[in-house]
Amino acid sequence: MSDSTPSFKKPVRVRFAPSPTGYLHVGGARTALFNCLFARHTGGTMILRIEDTDFERSSEEMVEGILEGMRWLGLSWDEGPFYQSKRLALYKATAQKIIDAGHAYPCFCTKEELEARRAEATAAGRPPMYDRRCRRIAKEDAAKRVAAGEAAAIRFAVPEGGSTSFDDAVFGKVEFANAEIEDFVLLRSDGIPTYHLSVVADDIDMRLTHILRGADHISNTPKQVLQYRALGAELPVFAHVPLILGPDKTRLSKRHGATSVIAYKQMGIVPEAFRNFLALLGWTPGNIKDENGKDREIFSSDELVKLFSLDGISKSNAVFDNDKLAWFNTEYIRAYPADALRPLIEDEWKQADFKPTRRDAEIAQAIELLKPRARNLKDFATAFKAYFADEFETDPAAAAKFLTGDVPAMLRELGARYAAAAEFTEASAEAVLRGFAEEKGVKAGGLINGARVALTGQGVAPSLFAVMAALGQERVVKRLSAVS
Repeated sequence: MSDSTPSFKKPVRVRFAPSPTGYLHVGGARTALFNCLFARHTGGTMILRIEDTDFERSSEEMVEGILEGMRWLGLSWDEGPFYQSKRLALYKATAQKIIDAGHAYPCFCTKEELEARRAEATAAGRPPMYDRRCRRIAKEDAAKRVAAGEAAAIRFAVPEGGSTSFDDAVFGKVEFANAEIEDFVLLRSDGIPTYHLSVVADDIDMRLTHILRGADHISNTPKQVLQYRALGAELPVFAHVPLILGPDKTRLSKRHGATSVIAYKQMGIVPEAFRNFLALLGWTPGNIKDENGKDREIFSSDELVKLFSLDGISKSNAVFDNDKLAWFNTEYIRAYPADALRPLIEDEWKQADFKPTRRDAEIAQAIELLKPRARNLKDFATAFKAYFADEFETDPAAAAKFLTGDVPAMLRELGARYAAAAEFTEASAEAVLRGFAEEKGVKAGGLINGARVALTGQGVAPSLFAVMAALGQERVVKRLSAVS
């Protein structure tokens, strides 16, 4: 068998093939994103395939969770979703082709026998690989036993010498000694395909040209290469992308925080920010600088499509940095037009069962004011409530620090001054407060800090006088007059 990797012409056909045994996780989302970017960059086709032949663990709920995560990230597909559970006839036919070509055989060993032999091999210090005993059964005898109804799995007959290799677009030539590859199962005795068979049958049937997936699949690839050759099919281009690690350089898991994509939505992350962040985990767009001469990190979706190439994928594992994700999120929120940000904020309000009571123009003004200070979308339904409704909570620590002594009484008097003011702008509001502080012989800072808590419930906020202008004269007077 030749192991050379062919070159492909357009159109490119790629796939994302999640298993619905869990929600869309960060690694899967990054794989889906890379496939989507590559398809769009090349003018190719993106296929979505649901690998749901693990009937005990797969569920419709998980499928919908995967689709929800992809939709939230803005990852579209052109064909599918196709469900492997509905394609079992294809896998049986493919297994039969491999048998007919002389590259597979029936295995009559029971699960208990296999487990006992593996335990024995491990105890003796040998690799716990299948010992190929059923491969030595004469074909005629094996056929008779199958015809008689004896249960049998179908195993691939791995060549006993030499090696199997493939050219990877990221890692270069990858080679495995055949002696290290056991005769793996294609079809279980109950007729259900293994991953190794179903993925190859589908990839060939769907005419895939490129396989972009995590580097943890490299060890599976020689088994798939052997099947391609046994079936006389051309190899696709394999590109194994680096793994995503936690800050401690171990594989990303729940102990590092959320791993489900939807969990980041629930944390108030903007989808474009998460997409941009994911794209740069294990891929670089080249030597592109910002206006300060630093490496650019913020890229629009169109720019990511234009710049993406397999050459930019790193061999080194990527580290998931939550602080970096937070930075991306604040940058994207700051850059969003208020009208584009509002639907995302409204989703947060709905989740928090919060209803704004201000007019649309006032809401838009408040969003514009608050964007530079927002860490995530949840801020608009928590710390920023006071800008959108008259009912809000006051931070007890801020009140204890800034609403003490004579400050409450002075703020009530200040409220009366504002009620009598002929105009109410940022500049006039500042002039009134500073003039009042000078008249009372107190520092303006104490009144500013107290007024901030009284008006917003928080000890930290944008410029107080910009806040006043955004809230309007009537609300400022009402809130200052109610300070106790």
